[in-house]
Amino acid sequence: MYESPHHSRKTLFSAHLSEDLRAKHSTRSFPIRVGDTVKIMRGDFAGIEGKVSGVDRGKVKLYIDGVTREKTSGETVKIPVHPSNVMITGLNLDDKWRRQSLERRKAKEEE
Repeated sequence: MYESPHHSRKTLFSAHLSEDLRAKHSTRSFPIRVGDTVKIMRGDFAGIEGKVSGVDRGKVKLYIDGVTREKTSGETVKIPVHPSNVMITGLNLDDKWRRQSLERRKAKEEE
């Protein structure tokens, strides 16, 4: 996973869609991007929902608003979360290519 090429790591950032998004877009999972709303399903922060503020392809981690910890120096830092531990509850569809990808998947499912 950590030695895979940078361009193929995009597939490692896929996560399951929520039930309503799954029914709407006729797909089970989709790659996560900055701006998507996700819900953490596992770990210390399970149940927290927030927007993805950063994606680190090198470490295969996501940074989510509201998932922070205070250091001993008093500084707050964002805690990285693995993409397999989240579920997408809201998609950022500002990008027309991403919108078209969902439409293609839906059309393929209806065939």
